[in-house]
Amino acid sequence: MATLDFSNITDSLLEQINKFESKVSPKSVGTVTYVADGVAQANGLADVKFNELVEFSNGVQGVALNLDEFSVGIVVMGDYSGIEVGDEVRSTGRIAAVPTGDALIGRVVNPLGVPIDGKGPIAATSTRPLERIAPGVIARKEVDTPVQTGIIAIDAMTPVGRGQRELVIGDRQTGKTAICLDTIINQKGQDMICIYVAIGQRVGQVAQVVATLEENGAMDYTIVVVAGAADPAPLQYFAPYSGCAIGEHFMDEGKDVLVVYDDLSKHAWAYRQMSLIL
Repeated sequence: MATLDFSNITDSLLEQINKFESKVSPKSVGTVTYVADGVAQANGLADVKFNELVEFSNGVQGVALNLDEFSVGIVVMGDYSGIEVGDEVRSTGRIAAVPTGDALIGRVVNPLGVPIDGKGPIAATSTRPLERIAPGVIARKEVDTPVQTGIIAIDAMTPVGRGQRELVIGDRQTGKTAICLDTIINQKGQDMICIYVAIGQRVGQVAQVVATLEENGAMDYTIVVVAGAADPAPLQYFAPYSGCAIGEHFMDEGKDVLVVYDDLSKHAWAYRQMSLIL
């Protein structure tokens, strides 16, 4: 009959105890208490920051937008149908950001910087937060250089300057998008990066815009950011922020950028949808 050598067992246990290293990696972990229409509520995320990325148990990411005393309001940046009450959600420690760089020029991406044009992945060189503090008035340069829209009536009577915001307003089917596209096309050879942000538009409309830009050679200096009508309200809400963040990257490199938001009424609708739930 075999006998146990307790001395060897004791030595083995002591060796394992001595080799054991306790590593503590603090992470904020919470539980989903409500989810609907692209918005989720979670408890337990005590250390989460405003605009911080969080990750649900199914891999879908969200952004913490509403920080209450006992709960966090999260906008889901993707398909929320797979998220259920009781699922785990973790903070990532990263602020919501978008890829930036020259690799995005000529591409069609969603507000997260993910390519949707079927041309393969984008080798972005950097990222930029979706929101940051705007520069003060003193730090801003005077508006002294015009943007040539190519439309004589506008350039002669009401010129638009580089560094200026301009509202294009009108009824449906009055040519608002056409004016913006003509302006982008006219920037060929003007050393200007153009960003067209499509908010809440149908896929067919966006395809026509991209085709028009390609036919006129404008995609060589243009980035198209798309949050379509079928996309969740949070993606439509973040689309203008994404386009602006991409443009600010080129601005910091000393380049001029033309950003077109088409259109902000859809952005207001998306913000209202989120606000009613949050």
